[in-house]
Amino acid sequence: MKASVLAEALGTTVSFVPQILGPLVRAGWVQSDPGPTGGYRCRVPLGDVNVLQVIEAVDGATDIGRCVVADRPCQAADPCVLHVAWAAARNELVGVLQSTPMSGVESAVV
Repeated sequence: MKASVLAEALGTTVSFVPQILGPLVRAGWVQSDPGPTGGYRCRVPLGDVNVLQVIEAVDGATDIGRCVVADRPCQAADPCVLHVAWAAARNELVGVLQSTPMSGVESAVV
């Protein structure tokens, strides 16, 4: 798929597409073919990659081990007032993202 087609589908600019897809290319999920006849294509079946993997490839780890209330490491032994609620919500979110294959969201892009 051409970068211009992807940019339009994603509602972004052609110059931003390599920034979005760069981490996916580095992960080996997408191939970038440069030049006027080039573009991007999947190297793996979309069902083999889940949404959490893509988010973490682009943005980094989702669990950074920091407290959401105070500027300190998250510690179950010394929990903040949101520790239990945040841990439960994060576990639910991670579970949903891990169980959602990219094949389930591909129609949103193409």
